[in-house]
Amino acid sequence: MKIRIKGNSIRYRLTMSEVEAFGKTGVVSECTSFGKNTFYYALKADPGIKALSASFDNNTITLMLPEAEARGWAASSAIGFRNTLNLDGGGQLSLLLEKDFTCMDETEEDQSDNYPNPRAMP
Repeated sequence: MKIRIKGNSIRYRLTMSEVEAFGKTGVVSECTSFGKNTFYYALKADPGIKALSASFDNNTITLMLPEAEARGWAASSAIGFRNTLNLDGGGQLSLLLEKDFTCMDETEEDQSDNYPNPRAMP
């Protein structure tokens, strides 16, 4: 799982096996160690919500997706989900959750578990 943060925008990209695991277990997570501190990010299925949502607690960013959408995402052609949250005191937080496609340009990262890029298909 990859995370991209820019200003008030959070984007998660998941590989095929992560999307499949998420559909079965309702959760996937990652962490980055900074020595004395660790940053966590997670995706959880939530039966009590109607749209993609987010929280930040205990050094953890958690995106939550409605449980019904989480279960069927792996088998569907849906690329992802987006939502914009209105923040207390004004402002907005943009959320994007999507399947991770192989890059069209040269990259050194392992992409063997990424979805085939539709733009690369004949």
